[in-house]
Amino acid sequence: MTSQPRSVPHAAAAPQVSILIPAHNEAAYIAACLQAVFASDPLPEGQQGEVLLLANGCNDATVANARAAFAAARAEVPDWHFTVLDLPEGGKLKALNAGDAVARGRVLIYLDADVTVDPALIGQITGALSTDQPRYASGTPQITAAQSALTRAYGRFWTRLPFVQQGVPGFGLFAMNRAGRGRWQDWPDIIADDSFARLSFTPSERIKLPGRYHWPLVEGFRNLTRVRRRQNAGVAELAATHPKLLENDDKAGLSWRDTLRLLGQDPSGFAAYALVTLAVKTPLFRSTQRWTRGR
Repeated sequence: MTSQPRSVPHAAAAPQVSILIPAHNEAAYIAACLQAVFASDPLPEGQQGEVLLLANGCNDATVANARAAFAAARAEVPDWHFTVLDLPEGGKLKALNAGDAVARGRVLIYLDADVTVDPALIGQITGALSTDQPRYASGTPQITAAQSALTRAYGRFWTRLPFVQQGVPGFGLFAMNRAGRGRWQDWPDIIADDSFARLSFTPSERIKLPGRYHWPLVEGFRNLTRVRRRQNAGVAELAATHPKLLENDDKAGLSWRDTLRLLGQDPSGFAAYALVTLAVKTPLFRSTQRWTRGR
């Protein structure tokens, strides 16, 4: 690691879990995200949780909708506390740093505002990370039903890739305990914060849990291509700025045998994935934005 460990004090009455949700203009999604969190299986008796909404540069109803969602659920979730950090400046990494500065949980869950969790997942994460050893965890991702036929085919194939099936990718949701978060100080200003987090742990320290979460894939060929380009740029940036982290990467390429097997299982999905992969390597649809959301 290139940075010094982060020292985080433990308050005597600290909650067991903190869920940090960075959000920039997510008014259409934040209520469903929070409703799913508050519908999670109850925490063990005597334990509490907190949700930190890290609203950054929002100029829509994200904060109002989030507060309304908590108000509607408040009587049913007495073990959960809800805090809004309404930050005037946009930027996910700055929001994460602001959230980490006030989060009190022994387990830290980083959740995208457009992701919904199944009831069992929060409890599974909390249990898996209740150790003094550095650990990282995520659930089993499910692609939210897409409108575009191309996106549906692409997502169906993508979820069959070995990295998604066998690894702990952490896109949309990842978590770690305090011992793990102590491996670096502030979040670096990089594209691939999820990859940075995942690769800060060895494969043996990463835990994939059966609990599901639902992640929306961007819609349409142009957006899929732009996002794939951004993902590739994030990997290249990480290799340039934090090369030692790549030693923890266990993402294997597709063998010919795997490729033929996947082609046989889903020819249309294979075609969609191959089309986007080829397009990423051409000058079409280039974007200078470091962050892309296509929905």
